Amino acid sequence: MQQPVRITFKEMEPSDAVETWVETHAAKLEKFYNPIVHCNVVISAPDRHSNHGGLYGVHIDITVPGHEIVVSHQGPKDHAHEDVYVALRDAFRAARRQLQDVARKQRRQVKHHELPQHARVTKLYLAEDYGFLEGHDEVEVYFHRNAVLRRAFDDLHIGSLVRYVTAEGEGETGPQASTVELIGEVES
Repeated sequence: MQQPVRITFKEMEPSDAVETWVETHAAKLEKFYNPIVHCNVVISAPDRHSNHGGLYGVHIDITVPGHEIVVSHQGPKDHAHEDVYVALRDAFRAARRQLQDVARKQRRQVKHHELPQHARVTKLYLAEDYGFLEGHDEVEVYFHRNAVLRRAFDDLHIGSLVRYVTAEGEGETGPQASTVELIGEVES
């Protein structure tokens, strides 16, 4: 962490054990997002005058580059929060989920979409519902009836011009088309 964890106790005496717990769990958050610029934790004592019992409140404010994450767990919904450590655990779990969400969004900032390529049908097995394409790179690409748009599989012929997108990874026969679109016939 770029700055030490700041822990504030409201309407209760500070506790070394609670501070140690918070510092340990705040450090573990860096597994999910690094660097964390700062982490402020406010622990509120239960309202002793409440009819709901004494429920601890926990407020966590975490700053990472470009984002601020705020978690606020306040009673009286969960009676398990009568234990300060349960209230802290739940708040830190929520903070971890939010950090993971931010990290996932940042990893996928630029989503690359493969552009359709042009090819011609080189092999066609109508009875078995599949065929093969060959593009300018002369790589043979498998396709199945289900990949052909607008149910045009039966309209394909050897030499048909198509536009296709390659699926991620490879199938048993090598490269595979995820979508195939009939765009014309080859002129003889």
